[in-house]
Amino acid sequence: MKNIVLLVLFMSLSVNAQILSHKKEFTQQDSLRGSDNSYRNWWNVLRYDIEVEPDFNQKFIKGKNTITFKIEDNSKEKIMQIDLQQPMQIDKIILNGENFTLFRRDENVYFFDLKKYKLNSKENKIEIHFSGNPRVAVKAPWDGGWIFKNDEQGRPWMSVACQGLGASVWYPNKDYLGDEPDNGASLSMIVPEDLVAIGNGRLTDMKEIDGSKLMFKWEVKNPINNYNIIPYIGHYSVIKDSYKGEKGKLDIEYWVLDYNKEKAQNQFKQTHDMLKSFEYWLGAYPFYEDSFKLVESPHLGMEHQSAIAYGNGFENGYLGTDLSGSGWGLKWDFILVHEAGHEWFGNNITNKDVADMWIHESFTAYSETLHTQELYGIEAGNDYVIGTRQNILNDIPMIGIYGVNQEGSGDIYYKGANMIHTFRQLLENDELFRKILRGMNEKFYHQTVTTKQIEDYMSEMSKIDLTEFFNQYLRTIQIPTLEYKIKGNDITYRWTNIVDKFDMPIKINNSNEWLFPTSEWKTEKLTSGLEKDFKTDRNFYINIKESN
Repeated sequence: MKNIVLLVLFMSLSVNAQILSHKKEFTQQDSLRGSDNSYRNWWNVLRYDIEVEPDFNQKFIKGKNTITFKIEDNSKEKIMQIDLQQPMQIDKIILNGENFTLFRRDENVYFFDLKKYKLNSKENKIEIHFSGNPRVAVKAPWDGGWIFKNDEQGRPWMSVACQGLGASVWYPNKDYLGDEPDNGASLSMIVPEDLVAIGNGRLTDMKEIDGSKLMFKWEVKNPINNYNIIPYIGHYSVIKDSYKGEKGKLDIEYWVLDYNKEKAQNQFKQTHDMLKSFEYWLGAYPFYEDSFKLVESPHLGMEHQSAIAYGNGFENGYLGTDLSGSGWGLKWDFILVHEAGHEWFGNNITNKDVADMWIHESFTAYSETLHTQELYGIEAGNDYVIGTRQNILNDIPMIGIYGVNQEGSGDIYYKGANMIHTFRQLLENDELFRKILRGMNEKFYHQTVTTKQIEDYMSEMSKIDLTEFFNQYLRTIQIPTLEYKIKGNDITYRWTNIVDKFDMPIKINNSNEWLFPTSEWKTEKLTSGLEKDFKTDRNFYINIKESN
């Protein structure tokens, strides 16, 4: 039970409580936020350049975001949607160097009327100044917002957690996962001179301002999810490291509060093992240009691209607990491994619509199994992923509702991982399985994708029609049930609790013997002796039922 409670909390890392409410009625605001509508699809974000100055005592922020964009469709009316959640507000707008005033607000959305303005065909810049007291997270990251916290020595410590809730909780942007800034982003933070500010990518500038403040500018060269652009501000020290990987030298930095440096030096030695596992199974780390960082955070953790938030207390497991119950989950640091896995699935490959968030979480949850296997062997990996089944709820389907910013079930973690594990068994070829995972990260490198693209790719590469396989596991809460009866050496069997045309084969009795069930009863002879202790291969995520 403790593991299940912890898992429910963990799921909230990626499924904000507001989003997980499973609302049956949606509003216009939900549609504006969740869809690639006519106010969004005529323009493409090329770059974000964000500047922010927080006031710790007043829990207030001010800044600007310069959005570089390109016109994609000249036939559309030039009304631009910019998302910024209340109570934050826009103070001033400059479009291509000129003051701009033709805008209106509708709750968490601003509409800019650009019809009368001559826009450049290649590139335009709109500078949006903003300010306000942003939503403050009460228990980050389970509810999103800014975090204004004191460290153990009573000093200011600030950050943001906003996956699910959205980056528009603190800065104006196109808050839609399907459009990442093609040319990267920068984040400049102005802070008191005794604090250090860390962002995504590499530090490109640092200078003194007004004699008592410092400005830190960090920059990523690669596309990045809006919710991954995050400030970390506190009394940080850095540990520098590097890794010789598939693309050469990978620069690594561990930024931790100054009094935790010794703990971090010991715990973060695991980073090399993690990178070795993931580069083997998933392909080269996707952001060599931007480096790899772990940054101690005032919350449990999040996959902020090239600057992963880490708050797991410098201990193994998930807050010292094994979510699988197998024991293997205590052999490595859960937050370090899981959040780093998102660099491949979530950051390199990103779902266009949050309804397809299983793409992020199922593959990343399965990366935990792959890492366990690399360290301790294939049966350890099998034990781990099978152990996580205790956390599956089968409450609602894993795919959410499209176009309204609505995710599916929290089962996108471990039901999804077990779905992928089942697919792996169907292949009976781990080299092909590895080729599919690596190939996915190559084919969809730095792209946003749909479930259909992933389904089609896996079907094509495996040469298996996976249509009903995915319909079963992604779109229903039904677990395929193998119903059987044995008489002598004869076994009669069929699938029940399935979608139409589901006909997945199943391996039996830990042997190379397979059954090929459909929804209709079949009878065949078992190899001598198997009838005495009939069972299916434990690696398939199914139920089994003996019939009279």
